[in-house]
Amino acid sequence: MFTIEKKTKGLMRAGVIHTPHGDIATPAFVPVATKATIKSLTPEQVSSLGAQVILANTYHLYLQPGDELIRHAGGFGTFMGWRGPTMTDSGGFQAFSLGAAFGTGISKLLKKNDELILPEAVADIEDRETEQEKKVARLAKIDRDGVMFRSYLDGSAHYFTPEKSIEIQHNLGADIIFAFDECTSPTESVHYQREALDRTHVWAKRSLLHHQEKKSQQALFGIVQGGRHEELRRASATTLGAMDFAGFGIGGSFAKEDMGKAVRWVNELLPSDRPRHLLGIGEPADIFDAVSNGCDLFDCVAPTRNARTGTLYTSHGKINILNNQFITDFSPIDSSCGCYTCRTYTRAYLAHLFRAKEMLAATLASIHNLYYIVHMVASIRESILNDSFNAYRDSFFQNYQS
Repeated sequence: MFTIEKKTKGLMRAGVIHTPHGDIATPAFVPVATKATIKSLTPEQVSSLGAQVILANTYHLYLQPGDELIRHAGGFGTFMGWRGPTMTDSGGFQAFSLGAAFGTGISKLLKKNDELILPEAVADIEDRETEQEKKVARLAKIDRDGVMFRSYLDGSAHYFTPEKSIEIQHNLGADIIFAFDECTSPTESVHYQREALDRTHVWAKRSLLHHQEKKSQQALFGIVQGGRHEELRRASATTLGAMDFAGFGIGGSFAKEDMGKAVRWVNELLPSDRPRHLLGIGEPADIFDAVSNGCDLFDCVAPTRNARTGTLYTSHGKINILNNQFITDFSPIDSSCGCYTCRTYTRAYLAHLFRAKEMLAATLASIHNLYYIVHMVASIRESILNDSFNAYRDSFFQNYQS
C-alpha cells in the first residue's frame, strides 16, 4: 500500500500511497470535504488545482444525508462525483469539539504561553460552530464504551462505539478510514489524558477487530493521541504501532510551538513502512515542520475557510482582500501563482466580489488558497526527491510572514 521513494537521514521521506482509486504521491495535502463537498467548488475544480485525495467527515455524513443512503450511492466519492482516492475521519473528534470544547473557544492546539488559538484558524470541522450548534447545549458525552452525540440538526441522541464508527465508514466507502479515538483538550490534566489514552487504545483494538471481521478492503489507520506529554505520546505510538493498522493518524492536543517535537516523538517509534497522517494541520510553517519530522499527509479546512473570509495566501504571507489597499490593485493575488484565479482576475476584482457579497468570491478565493497549499506541498515533495529541502524551506520563508 505504501512505497517509499526517497528517505533522508532523518525521518523525512517521499513516497506513494496506493489505493483502489489511484495513487497519492506524498507528502500531500488533503482538502476537507466535510459533507461530501468542498464548499463553493466542484470536484472537477478541486482536481484541476492538483488535489489528489479528499477527506469527508463521518459524523456529519451520518447525520445528513445518512451513511446508508451513501452506501446505496456507491460511497461518498461516487455520490459527490469525485473520482480519486478518498478518506473519512472516525467521528471521534466530535467527542472533543461537541463535548469538552463546545462553546468554550478551546482548540486542540495551543499557542506559546498557553494562549488559545482561535478555532477559526485551525478548525478541523467546518460546520462545528454553525448557528444551530450555538443554540444547543453541549452535544457529546463520553463513557467507557463510546460517545453519546446529540445532533446539532434536531437534538436527537446518537451513540457511537468503535464498531459503530467502523460500520458507518464502511458504508461511506472511503479508501482510507480511521479508528475511533478520543481527541482531548491540551488543557486537560495528565490524569485525564492518561484515562483518555487508555480509552483510545481500547477503541483502536475494537475498531481493528471489527474491521477485520467484516473483511473490508479499506485501509484502516490507527490514531496516536497523548496530548502534550512525551511519555503518553511515545506510549501511544508503541501500542498502536504493534497493531496491524495500514497506517497511522496523529491527533492534535499539543502546544503549537511544540508540534514538531511531539510529531517526532511519535514518528521515531511508529513503523516506518506505513504512512502517517497529521490530522487537522494546514498552515505552511506547520506543514514544513511536520514533513521534516516524518509525516506524509495533512488535512485541514483552513485554506478554504480562510478563503471564504477573504484571507488569501501569497508568497509574502497572508493578505486580507477586504483591506482598502486592494480596491484599486489590478495585480493578481500572487504574481508567482499559476492558479486559474491568479491567471484570470485581479485583487481589485476579488475585493469587489467580497464587498458586494457575491458567491463567486468564495469560489475564486478557494481555488487560489487550495492551489497554493497543494502546490506548496508538491514542491516540498520535489525538494525531498532532489535533496534540496533545506534550501527550498529557507527560500520559502525568506519572504513569507505567517
